[in-house]
Amino acid sequence: MRPSLLTFLRSRRSIRKFHNQRVPESILHEILETATYAPSAHGLQPWRFVLVESPSARQSLALALTNKMRIDMQQEGAREEEIHERVARSIRRIGEAPHIILLCQDSSAVRSQTPEELTMGAQSVAMAGLQLLLAAHARGLGTNWLCWPLYAQAETIRALELPPTWLPQAMIFMGLPAEEPKPKQLQALDALILSR
Repeated sequence: MRPSLLTFLRSRRSIRKFHNQRVPESILHEILETATYAPSAHGLQPWRFVLVESPSARQSLALALTNKMRIDMQQEGAREEEIHERVARSIRRIGEAPHIILLCQDSSAVRSQTPEELTMGAQSVAMAGLQLLLAAHARGLGTNWLCWPLYAQAETIRALELPPTWLPQAMIFMGLPAEEPKPKQLQALDALILSR
């Protein structure tokens, strides 16, 4: 592997602030197409992408996610002030992101509905998601991977009127970065490896 490619792979970071500028349609299409080249279990390609573009769709998504968030935080005993701040921040971020791509697993695109097959499908979607992040990075764009939809799958499906087999796994905010990301703090590699 060329050192320049290693440097590129190690330079990707999560971006939370974006310029208010849309990505050209051709580049967005190129990034999504590149994501579909990811490996998938049994070659079934169970990933599906929902572009959450319209203000009404974003509002529906924001309400679905934050209503569920509010309920979960109340059950955990969070203070009302903390809940209000987190909900407001989440709604603002959904409204401000130049592009939102919802990553879904099509549960009908697996060999069976066993937990193992569904997990392999989710793993495949995650690999397509990483491929998407790297393709965006190659185009000089910033991204942020969020798992919020996992906590509100049914609510997200209803809010965006998705096919019932499209199970939300994550969403990606994408756009031109408006911040310099902080250096990544990594765990020591030796603590992550076990040799036998």
